[in-house]
Amino acid sequence: MLQYSFMQNALIAGLFISVLCPLVGVFLVLKRHSMMGDALSHASFAGVAIGLVSGFNPILTAFLFTSASGLLIEYLRSYYKKYAELILVIVMTLSVGIAITLISMGRANANVNAYLFGSILTVTRQDLMTVLALSIVSVFMVSILYNQLIYITLDEDGAKIAGIRVKLINYLFALLVGATISVSLRIMGLLVVSSMIAMPVAAAMQLNKGFRKTLIYSIVFGFVDIMAGLVISYYINSAPGGTIALTSVALLILVMALMRIRTRSLP
Repeated sequence: MLQYSFMQNALIAGLFISVLCPLVGVFLVLKRHSMMGDALSHASFAGVAIGLVSGFNPILTAFLFTSASGLLIEYLRSYYKKYAELILVIVMTLSVGIAITLISMGRANANVNAYLFGSILTVTRQDLMTVLALSIVSVFMVSILYNQLIYITLDEDGAKIAGIRVKLINYLFALLVGATISVSLRIMGLLVVSSMIAMPVAAAMQLNKGFRKTLIYSIVFGFVDIMAGLVISYYINSAPGGTIALTSVALLILVMALMRIRTRSLP
């Protein structure tokens, strides 16, 4: 398995994604914005379609369009304060409309299924360098904004009173989510990429640890999900997105069962 260059590329890309997705996901989940990842994964579909039709790198066009959609979501929050779910519907409608229109025109010069379901065969060295660059920038931004993000996540109103530039940081975080989703497309596929943002965090939250430990466990679970899913998909010849999603669900069930057993065994 490891002697094949495509598998090496897939595992290296998976390593970056396993850190980046839970790193961003823990803030989204605790802010109760986990569905934002689903909306932006649909936005990435439009970005991929634009790239395929225009001949540009689909990952870069997905990053640009997904980031723009994330900024749009943050902007529309002031217009729909009590109906936040409407914002996601608006963005998803726009994105899917653009994607279907462009792809149905028959101008896409690549296999769209590779982006819908993920593929370990199509991860090139160029894709790997793009994933590496976006991952480094994203992790760097999170490390700089870490304390402010925690404050905003736990108490946004309190953060405003404390003088933190909440709106600016929310816009920057929307860019981070866009980068995370775009770098995950080749491996996960846009149909299930949002699961990798939420599922490792959901498993880590079952441990009832503090914020920092929950973040660490989320990354560990994300690593297990992606690596196990990639290996399984190689041997059963399936799309990696589906196997990674199933692995993440299985790991969540396992953690819940172990915590249940532990709770019952306590005096």
